[in-house]
Amino acid sequence: MSGLPDMCDGGDLPGRLAALAAGCPGTLAVCVSEVGGTGRVAGVNEDVELPLASTGKLLLLAAVARGVTDGELDPDEPLDLLEDDYAAGSGLLTALSARRWTIADLTLLTASVSDNTATNALLRRLGPDRVDAVAGALGLSRTRIHDRIREPRLPEHPPTFATGTARELAALAHSLAGSLAGSPGAGESWHRLMIGWMAHNTDRSLVPALLPHDAEDRRIPAGAMPYPMVWVANKTGTDTGTRADVGVLVGARRTGYAVLAHGRAGSEHALVRAIRQAGLAIAAAVHQTLSRDLANSRRPSS
Repeated sequence: MSGLPDMCDGGDLPGRLAALAAGCPGTLAVCVSEVGGTGRVAGVNEDVELPLASTGKLLLLAAVARGVTDGELDPDEPLDLLEDDYAAGSGLLTALSARRWTIADLTLLTASVSDNTATNALLRRLGPDRVDAVAGALGLSRTRIHDRIREPRLPEHPPTFATGTARELAALAHSLAGSLAGSPGAGESWHRLMIGWMAHNTDRSLVPALLPHDAEDRRIPAGAMPYPMVWVANKTGTDTGTRADVGVLVGARRTGYAVLAHGRAGSEHALVRAIRQAGLAIAAAVHQTLSRDLANSRRPSS
């Protein structure tokens, strides 16, 4: 734990993010909600529209969560996988023999291992118009899914699966973070359903990578995390020239964040480094008051 000096100083979050963006070999877009519990938003390039890769699956997860809690979707409804659903890349279903899965199964596979085949089956079941309608109802005007998952993606296809802005995605994450407050019944039930799925995400290689956290802790925390620990529920996306991570981070406070990076092919390792450093800055901000109190308590009295 003591090997994370950046966690000890919340500092000037906007300044730190701006410095990271200036040194990134591409575009680094970051937005963090509720900085310091003040209701302020900190960010850099937060209104730049960028490819999202699988982070765009959050819109599908939101549509399923709302459908389930509204009674319009039965999580136990079985779906038969069609040949057109199968897509290479992330996921497990291309290597499994079963062809029938419930909506709940497919949703958890989408959230936990970013299963491309599960995503396509759910998109087929809900339809793109329904997913767009939910995105609009959530106030997302520039963040959209444009196509199903395709591996490979050819010139005749839409150029990317999904695009969006860090500001809109952080606002979605902020609404999810609000469901963590207080008692287990806090917030809208669809928020807590969705964040529960996101807590199963197995990819912690981006924002949380350098942060002290239990990657297997899926229990939604009732309160703050002890310094310097954090709790994370997130959804990541990876593609050529794209790395992205959107989620909820709980420390002394809770926040919703979106960190998107896009550059030329071959720059992915540098993009990952920038996102991880942004993660350190975000975690420092959510622990800022507590870490300052801790530092003050360690100073010798005069």
